[in-house]
Amino acid sequence: MTPLRLGVIGLGRAFMLMRATFLLDGRVRLTAAADPRPAAREAFLAEFGGRAHDTAEALVDDPDVEAVYIATPHQFHEAQVLAALAAGKPVLVEKPMALDLAAARRMAEAAERAGLPLIVGHSHSFDAPYLLARSLIGTPGVGRLHAITALNFTDYLYRPRRPEELDTAQGGGVVFGQAPHQVEVVRLLGGGRVRSVRAMTARPDPKRPTEGLYAAFLTFEDGAFATLTYSGMGHFDTDAWMGWGGELGQAKDPEAHGAARAALARFATPEAEAAFKETRTYGAAPLPAPEPPSRHNHFGPVIASCDHADLLPDPLGVAVHGDLERRHIAAPLRPAPRAEVIDELLAAIRDGRPPLHSARWSVATMEVVLGILASAAEGREIRMADQVGLP
Repeated sequence: MTPLRLGVIGLGRAFMLMRATFLLDGRVRLTAAADPRPAAREAFLAEFGGRAHDTAEALVDDPDVEAVYIATPHQFHEAQVLAALAAGKPVLVEKPMALDLAAARRMAEAAERAGLPLIVGHSHSFDAPYLLARSLIGTPGVGRLHAITALNFTDYLYRPRRPEELDTAQGGGVVFGQAPHQVEVVRLLGGGRVRSVRAMTARPDPKRPTEGLYAAFLTFEDGAFATLTYSGMGHFDTDAWMGWGGELGQAKDPEAHGAARAALARFATPEAEAAFKETRTYGAAPLPAPEPPSRHNHFGPVIASCDHADLLPDPLGVAVHGDLERRHIAAPLRPAPRAEVIDELLAAIRDGRPPLHSARWSVATMEVVLGILASAAEGREIRMADQVGLP
């Protein structure tokens, strides 16, 4: 099969998380990149070859680009998605899809008018253990889903940030940054159609003036329900319950408690913190060659409670706690991390297969994410109107 010729807009953190996928998965070839930073463009050319542009407009017009991957900050997604679709090119755009529901709907409508795939990800609902758990729901010995419990405690808020990443209005905080992952996992397991959201958020640290944690209660149209809790406050770490395997499949050191907060204490000003973050971006220093994964990505403990079993996705597969016995079903590892993203992208572009993480699916996710913020601000249950089920 001829590799998919992919151009990437934005060589920042999101791109760095997908870098191993592009280097290890031979089904895709990066042929061009766009980034305003000369050092990032030079690093791309050295590692991937192809062409490097200083604007998104130049990349979408590049005739050697078959599809576009948009990995820029959230506020740029809409304009860049619309430009790529107008150029006749399928799009993979990072989550969150947009910062408001109207923008997300405009993006979905543009993809439908163009007749082109618009896939949103990576989110953790691409991860093989969650897909395996979804396939088990409704089978003999498992039965119908009734409830989902999802929680994740990390140091997200205390990783180096630019000022806009601590401003909710610009897409900062754990709701915009992390809830799309958790909401998508829960919607995948629950079948997609959320009926209502009731949520609370908190901003415990005045020096990080955005949401540091949230809790949400979701109901589904079929009567199932889910509880979601996320904390990015850097205290308890739920990876302690995941065999000390990190979100990206890496082994973690239990003795590194408090490392993120301790590192942050070195910076006296937001400008110093932002400058330090720049030293960790693509092109700032050579990166090691990626290795095939030893564990799957995950997003904290998740329990799907069904008639006859509780399903617990983990970094190696799914633990099935049934009526009378307990067993583990392995989810085979792929040579490249996040290969499921490439699966879905290629199936949509080359085979015309409707993707799970379509534009409309992602509009529904954004409706829930924004519902968390609205419910917390207004102190009431928020009814959903833009939900879609699994394809």
